Amino acid sequence: MKNKNIYQIKQQTSEKKIRFSFAYGKSFPNLLIYTLLLFVLLQTSCLRYKFTGASIPADAKTVSVEYFKNTAPIFNPSLSQQITDMLQDKLVSQTSLKLTEGKGDLQFKGQIIDYVVTPIGVNSQDKSSQNRLTIRVKVEFINEFQEEYSFQETFSRFADYESSQILSAVEPALVPEILELLTDDIFNKAVVNW
Repeated sequence: MKNKNIYQIKQQTSEKKIRFSFAYGKSFPNLLIYTLLLFVLLQTSCLRYKFTGASIPADAKTVSVEYFKNTAPIFNPSLSQQITDMLQDKLVSQTSLKLTEGKGDLQFKGQIIDYVVTPIGVNSQDKSSQNRLTIRVKVEFINEFQEEYSFQETFSRFADYESSQILSAVEPALVPEILELLTDDIFNKAVVNW
């Protein structure tokens, strides 16, 4: 009987040690090993991942963005340069890719196909109360390493403004806002493959 009680005491003590070691970090070296192993696996995988959400082939080192031609019926002379620069800046700042003049591992070509103002709201006198500025761009994206992610697509974004304002007065604020949305859409479609 006495041996049975000693066995039960040893078993209880052993269970407490196990619970204690788990609760108070005696298993920390194992956690560290698993974390390092996960880090090594991520570093050697076929895709590079940045915390911006970009998923880029590991072999891709360069990106090229051709000047976006403006073929819209209403012509804004600075629009081509603005969208080209914004897309280049986004790609360079949010990925580890280097910008190149020639054909990059990832390539962007595009054109502005629409820059239009349309009335959208009507007031009590049947007059427009708001206008909408819409910009549409057609983009071709080529991924030299993963052709299944290459695409040709049209992206469209807009911003509304009061019809009492003239377009030239609101353009300096609205155009960068719309272009930011467009470049986000293009970037997400091209390199955030979720």
